Amino acid sequence: MKTPDQLITEAKSEITEISVQELHEKYLQHPDIILIDVREPEEHQACAIDRAVNFPRGMLEMKIAQHPVVNHYCDVERALTNLAERDIYLLCGTGARSALATQALQRMGFEKVYSMQGGMQAWLEAGFPTVSFTR
Repeated sequence: MKTPDQLITEAKSEITEISVQELHEKYLQHPDIILIDVREPEEHQACAIDRAVNFPRGMLEMKIAQHPVVNHYCDVERALTNLAERDIYLLCGTGARSALATQALQRMGFEKVYSMQGGMQAWLEAGFPTVSFTR
């Protein structure tokens, strides 16, 4: 039996994390960045990084082939192959769910997938811009 903390620590030992500063630089340099927010929809709507697509952690593996970058492909396998050629950055609230999600995508065969260290909490603490979809 593993505790949630043990599971997250294990996942983080198997993935690559990217600092919030590094991700912000990439975000500024690449308008077509693939940024996936694995938080729940209400979390994403309240405060998000512009251009981040919201695929909640529980649905990520099922929805990944529907990412806007590849959703024009009719064939799921082709969409996944095209997406796997790109760098994919995942984020959540604190970096725990995105670490587990990164590990899951690696198990699907994605090699260029990264978890943002510290999640939205670190992004906000750094003072980087956000958007809100709630009124």
